[in-house]
Amino acid sequence: MPVQLGINPIGWSNDDLPELGGATSLETCLSEARETGYAGIELGHKFPRAPEALRPVLAAHHLALISGWYSTRLLTRSADAEFAAARPHIDLLKAMGCRIFIGAETSNAVHGDRATPLSRRPHLAEADWPGFARRLTAFAEAVAREGLIVAYHHHMGTVVETHAEIDRLMHFCGPAVTLLLDTGHATFAGADPVALARIHAARITHVHCKDVRADVMARMKADEKSFLDSVVAGVFTVPGDGMVDFPAVLAALPAYTGWLVVEAEQDPAQANPLTYARLGHRNLSRFARAAGLL
Repeated sequence: MPVQLGINPIGWSNDDLPELGGATSLETCLSEARETGYAGIELGHKFPRAPEALRPVLAAHHLALISGWYSTRLLTRSADAEFAAARPHIDLLKAMGCRIFIGAETSNAVHGDRATPLSRRPHLAEADWPGFARRLTAFAEAVAREGLIVAYHHHMGTVVETHAEIDRLMHFCGPAVTLLLDTGHATFAGADPVALARIHAARITHVHCKDVRADVMARMKADEKSFLDSVVAGVFTVPGDGMVDFPAVLAALPAYTGWLVVEAEQDPAQANPLTYARLGHRNLSRFARAAGLL
């Protein structure tokens, strides 16, 4: 089977804004994810981080661990220091049989600060790109020696957000750095996820499938809102419930193998997680089947 469908727990419990879904148990999240038909799930802040504790929890729900977010600080420390800091995360992913290591540079990032508008995110000076890319490549090569593939997650509020910045990252980094295509973050950043899929298909090793509500996005940009304010307002939703052309995105990735992960952070008090998990699975299954990926 070329692809499998997975989900991120962020629809049940938000990592950046823990009060969203704070009362929702991990058991509820896992049971509903499996009930909906997903084969795997990514890490969230309520998950045990020791493999001997995590393995039976997931096995009880017949879910695989797909991967989990890791914040790099390669603008401020060396590749060796980053690798040492990432060691526990690497060991967990390896022990759980994961293939992908999701990384995003978060030095000076504003995505976790509700008081800071997205317009005040950090930018990388042109002269700083080669050095950053060298450190990221060295880090990714070290991770590859552990049997994991670094998939770089472009993200709102960070130094790699726009289409041009994604292109620059791929240009300067060596092949050990692959790309996580996030359809929602690409769209929110003004990029075309279909174009990104076509241009970088050979280096895309992981896909986060989130949709965008165009009216909310326009309002958040006009009002100079923060990333977290945008999430609470409902800028993101599941595939097929917004403006992203998922059939075209998936058609641009005919050779893709791996996980298609529904990752649509919303306020669970306003967007019932089970309802939206079902909708996302139904729509993404249909889109993937039409693209010949299922």
